[in-house]
Formats: sequence, C-alpha cells, structure tokens
Amino acid sequence: MKQVPIIDLHTAAKMVKEGDTLLQGGFGMTGNPVHLMHALAEIGTKNLIFIGNNTGEAGLGGGRLLRNGQLKKMIGSFFTSNPDAVKAAQTGQVEYELLPQGTLAEAIRAGGAGIGGFYTPTSAGTLIAEGRETKIIDDVEQVFIKGIRGNVAFIRAWRADTAGNLQYRMTENNFNKAMATAADLVIAEVEEIVPVGEIAPEFVHTQGCFVDYLVEAKITLEDLGSSASVSTSKKVDESRMNMAKRALVELKKGDVVNLGIGIPTLVADLITDAHGIILHTENGMLGVGPVPTDGGGAMDYPVNAGKIPVTALKGSSYFDSADSFAMIRGGHVDTAIMGGLEVDEFANLANWAVPGKPLLGVGGAMDLAKGAKRLIITMTHSNPDGSSKIVPKCILPLTASDVVDLVITDLAVFSFEEGKLTLIEIMPGSSLEEVRAKTTAKFIEKLN
Repeated sequence: MKQVPIIDLHTAAKMVKEGDTLLQGGFGMTGNPVHLMHALAEIGTKNLIFIGNNTGEAGLGGGRLLRNGQLKKMIGSFFTSNPDAVKAAQTGQVEYELLPQGTLAEAIRAGGAGIGGFYTPTSAGTLIAEGRETKIIDDVEQVFIKGIRGNVAFIRAWRADTAGNLQYRMTENNFNKAMATAADLVIAEVEEIVPVGEIAPEFVHTQGCFVDYLVEAKITLEDLGSSASVSTSKKVDESRMNMAKRALVELKKGDVVNLGIGIPTLVADLITDAHGIILHTENGMLGVGPVPTDGGGAMDYPVNAGKIPVTALKGSSYFDSADSFAMIRGGHVDTAIMGGLEVDEFANLANWAVPGKPLLGVGGAMDLAKGAKRLIITMTHSNPDGSSKIVPKCILPLTASDVVDLVITDLAVFSFEEGKLTLIEIMPGSSLEEVRAKTTAKFIEKLN
C-alpha cells in the first residue's frame, strides 16, 4: 500500500512557489487548512492566485495572506465576510473574479476530472456572465465555464491514514473533496493520522491516490473564527418574524428547502418535527436542525451557509459542495427562500450587489434562483430611504431573470399569476392604501 510522506507545516508551505495558483479548501473557517495558510503567510511567498469560496476571515486563513500583500488575484464566490477582501478588491489592490458558489465548485470538480469546461444556466443574463461564451441549449441560455485547476491545493480533513485516504467530519467536506482532485500537488492538513486500515473503506471520502503529502495539525477555537460559537440570545422584531411565519405556510411536508441568510434563516427556528420539512444548506448538509442551545460551535456541530453552528436531525447527511449544487441545479430542491434587494414586474430578482457598496459576493444565490423548483423572496417592502423594493424593472445587478414565484414583505404578499405581479394578501399591521403608496411596480389586486 502507498505510503504518503508526513511533513511539517513549514516544509509544506515552502512547496508553494511565487506566482502559483493555490486552491484552498474550506467554507469560511470550517474545514479550512488554516495552519498551512498561516505557515505560508510566515514564509511570505507572493503573487499568488488564490482560489477558494471565501478569502478566510480578517487576519485568518487566506485573510492573513491578503493582509501580507501575498495575493495577486482572488477567485471565489463570497468575499463580503472578509472586509479586508472587499476593500482590496474595490480599491484595485488585488484583482478578483466572482463566480457563483455552485459554478465554482463544479469548475473545480470538472478541472479535477479532466473536463475542459461545461455550460450552466446559472448567471445567464447577469454581470458575471459578461465576456463569457453563451449558448442556447434546450431553449435555455447557458454560460460556458472553464474547468479550474491549480498548482497546489491546501485542503483540510479530519482523519487520514498513512496511505493518504481522507475522512471529513460533518460540513468540513465542502470544497475539500473537489480540490483534492484538481491540483498538481495536494497537501492535506489533518487532525489525526492513523495506521492504514483504521479508516473503513466505506468511510474514505478522498482516496489516497489524490494526496501527495500529509501534515498533522490540531484545530482550536481560535482557528474557527466567527463559527467558534453561537450566541443563544437573538432578538427578532415582529415584522421580520411575521414574514418568516408566512413563508412557513408555503412549505409542505416532505419538501426539501434551502434557506438563505437574513430573514429566511428565521424560518428554521419555526420548523418542528411535525412539519416534516428537510432543510438543505449549500455547504453540504441535508437535515439541518436548530442552532445548538449549549453555546457550542463548529468544533462540535456542523455549520450552515451563514457559517452558523446548527444541529443535525435524525436522518441527516453530509456531502461536498459539488454534490450539494448538483442537488440544486438538478431540481432536487423543492423551495428556496431567499432575501432580496429588488423584485420587478417580470419576476426578476436582484439580491447580490449594490454598486458602490461593500457587497462583494454572490454565494449560492444564482444557482438557487435558477435551480430550485420554487423561489420565495422575503424582504422589507421599502429601502431605508423609503423607496420601493418592488419595482417596475430591476435597476440593481440581476441575480436571475423570470424566477420569482412569491414575494413576502412586511406589508404584503405578491405572487406571479399568468406572468402578472399580483397582490394576494395584506400583512398584519398594514393596509391596502399603504401597499399602493409604497409600491412603484404595477400589480393586480386579488385579495381574498
């Protein structure tokens, strides 16, 4: 049986050369090879092209390399969680490229599988598709995405055996599995190295043929950043909770449901076993339960797409990001509930960018908007300046076109019936007159 060399962090970090393309596993700081990244920060290798879902957090993981001026370019799906990354991108200090989260995962998987690229409807008609080849396939506009490979991949696993077989823990799989296949040199940072044979074959998630070197390094609470623990005190105003309660009414027993960040996450707190709803989180979990009540964090629990520790219900399962988005794009998610910045008369959605503001990440929004069977948007009816978010035509950068099925605001509920924006319900505390006054889009009234 193959024996994979076990090396120290400094030796591993020195294998990254100036100008290399570096793949870094992890979702936020969960499943993040933080010790390898920090060793690379100490060495100071520069002009790196960094590829990962997020650029770590401020001063952690890829965020430390960024502060050191070691990154030439960042390629990822969500930089907003690291203010240093947002500033570096918007000031031109570092080049950057945004890809939808599922597109990024699939591009890495394709690169690792020797596939040159693929077409996807995700991002069609948006800013992210500008300059890319498009094609109409089965009457659907699709965007060509080239497969991604790197010179070096730093990944994180929970256990390895001496043959290089890897086992991931809970939602720590995320981008690690695909990245292990997609680089010329793969270095796995692991919590524990055991003799070959101690990981049962059915529990090997990444096979040893993909792994070149192993490094053993223990995770601490400090390494987990914002996912280290979860606060048990959460105050929610009545209007936001009303929106969450109204969204819950739309879900049916047995539905597979994905909840976006913000107001949609409140729906999770309302779901009970009796509802029979299966929550999906795009970073690799089916069967998401409520947040833990003991204050525990990602050392003991999985995390959701908001990087918040959650519990696992009976029958839950874990998987990698590429499989997660295959579920989404393949139509296996019944309903997605997402936040919004604008929805227009044509069922178009804008929810990922405001020009000039520090929002720099699309995450899984474009994939979910296109792939979920039904899309519900929850958002406040108006902006802080009083302007309407339900508009004749979206002005903000589009997430997806002709995808919204239902809009729930603090004032009203709208559906799209026969392609027409239709007011179907007034929310508690509002009135028809207020809805009319605060909505710039034209709509049909069909109140019960």
